[in-house]
Amino acid sequence: MKKRTKKHIEVGYYLWYGISYLHALLPLSALYILSDALYFFLYYLARYRRKVVRKNLTNTFPSKSKKEIEKIEKDFYRFLCDYFVETIKLLHISDKEIKQRMKFDNPELINELTQSGTSCFLCLGHYGNWEYVPSIGFYLSPNVVQGQIYKQLHNKTFDCFFLKIRSRFSPKCIEKGEVFRTIVKNKNEGRPMVIGFVADQRPPRYLDHYWTTFLNQNTLALTGMERIAAKFGFAVVYLDIQRVKRGYYRGTFSLITPDASKEKKFAVTEKYMRELEKTILRDPAYWLWSHNRWKFTKKTNPSA
Repeated sequence: MKKRTKKHIEVGYYLWYGISYLHALLPLSALYILSDALYFFLYYLARYRRKVVRKNLTNTFPSKSKKEIEKIEKDFYRFLCDYFVETIKLLHISDKEIKQRMKFDNPELINELTQSGTSCFLCLGHYGNWEYVPSIGFYLSPNVVQGQIYKQLHNKTFDCFFLKIRSRFSPKCIEKGEVFRTIVKNKNEGRPMVIGFVADQRPPRYLDHYWTTFLNQNTLALTGMERIAAKFGFAVVYLDIQRVKRGYYRGTFSLITPDASKEKKFAVTEKYMRELEKTILRDPAYWLWSHNRWKFTKKTNPSA
């Protein structure tokens, strides 16, 4: 039974990969035509998570009119479809093109840290096209180990597919259960690390995390990034992403702390949440509003 299941996963993966790769051969200008068609289907016909998105936007922006909310909502769905085709394009994109489409203003901030032997977490949110961020490897010092933490997807076909994409620029994809082991190994070998950490997801409610106000709502925040950074004395750097125009992004780094072990409990998490909030409020359409971020409340969370 297990062999059959594995075979089905492999067939599904190669079928999906083949179709996606053929699409990736097209220029993004052509893929955006597909994105426009997908937007009409997703928003008007499938109505994909419309209730979740509307609720999240309404609670975040109570002073905005229904018309203003609808505009952000539609812009979000348009961008979500762009994200989809831009991500597929990663299967067949040149180094030159990705450097043009994802630019980083000040990578020297990270290189100064790693050249002194300091490892760091690069924390960001599901904002802009976060799949383009691993191209930071082009700008890092050659002795630095580049990694990104990921959680396995329930759909094995898509899990394999996204692992393929996220390894496009040679970062090490670190499953969350392997983070400590990977850090210890590289620390013992004297190799500084830069590890990407997307930390805006909803945490499991049974864990003791941290409550804060985020986007006008009581929010349970992930603290795993802070706890690991504090344990190993990592620096923590925030990546602010801006969408310059369709298919083009710019990233700016800012230092949250040079050593998380010297910060008060939850201080790093709070600083990260404030930086992410500023990014989202500047141009809200490019955050992942379809995620049921505020499913849990303090009353239903046993650790609150």
